[in-house]
Amino acid sequence: MKKILATAIALTIGAAACMFAACGPEDVTDDEYTVYAPDGAPALALANAVNEDEEGQYDFHIVESSAITAQVTGEVPAADFCILPVNAAAKLLGDGTTYQMLGTVTNGNMYLLTTGDNPAITRDNLSTLVGKTVGVVQLANVPGLTFRAVLEANNIDYQILGNDGEAAADKVNLQAFADASTVTPASGCDYYLCPEPAATSKINGTASSANPFKPAGSLQTLYDGENGYPQAVLVAKTSVIEEAKSVVDTLITYMEGSAGYLASALPSDVVALLEDCYTDGMTPSLNANNLNATVIANCSVRFTAAQDCKARVNEFLSELIAISPEFTTTVSDSFYYAG
Repeated sequence: MKKILATAIALTIGAAACMFAACGPEDVTDDEYTVYAPDGAPALALANAVNEDEEGQYDFHIVESSAITAQVTGEVPAADFCILPVNAAAKLLGDGTTYQMLGTVTNGNMYLLTTGDNPAITRDNLSTLVGKTVGVVQLANVPGLTFRAVLEANNIDYQILGNDGEAAADKVNLQAFADASTVTPASGCDYYLCPEPAATSKINGTASSANPFKPAGSLQTLYDGENGYPQAVLVAKTSVIEEAKSVVDTLITYMEGSAGYLASALPSDVVALLEDCYTDGMTPSLNANNLNATVIANCSVRFTAAQDCKARVNEFLSELIAISPEFTTTVSDSFYYAG
């Protein structure tokens, strides 16, 4: 009887050991991993991943832009993966300790608008802006700093106008706009730098007015031809990279398919696909009324792996730092995921 009891106990212990082993690191891919993105153009970068993730391995969340950095900070950050502006990623995570950058996902969504006979701005006639006033949405953030970097690279002087500032005839005069909601043809500027989807909405919304907006150039083209600038990046927890590399590589594969998916998907399908990802109570900036093929294309969703865009990101960060040293920082080599 004692031998039978001992055998039973041994079998029970063995089964328990096997059960615990099954929950070990080799099976962490059975878990669900959180993926966060801010509202707006970066959220579009999630569309293909949401569409492809049939097994529900990833838990997607779209939050207000102002809340995105909170997902990668604190003692226990909420995000296993996160899309956030490159300057914030560098400043908060640039040492590569808690997160690594997997790649860039968006490459700029800022466009110039103007009215009347003002010409469209290209890299060849950028000096046309001298003596003009340009209203810039988010002048103190990446869009404004990128535009200033373009002016400096072309040796064009500029000044930032205050509330009572006087426009200079020999400089580009930059006027700050907190957001696109107050940008109208009557706002007092010669040109406006606006993000999508607001830029296209304003062109369409004023088309029948006496003084309609018209497209007047692309910040992406002014900065670097057709390549744009590294606007938002995807990062992953180093602990996830170490324990579940297949999960990381699968998400990268989904991101690599983002541009192709968005180029062929119906805008209504994209809106429906992302609908359940938004935080409860949010009003998405992308909706059935403003998302169309033009807006999707203008959001420049395109994934570039970390090792392929490393030099480009480092150069961009250096340009931002030269204009506003407190805005971001350089990053270590370990910040970039090696694959």
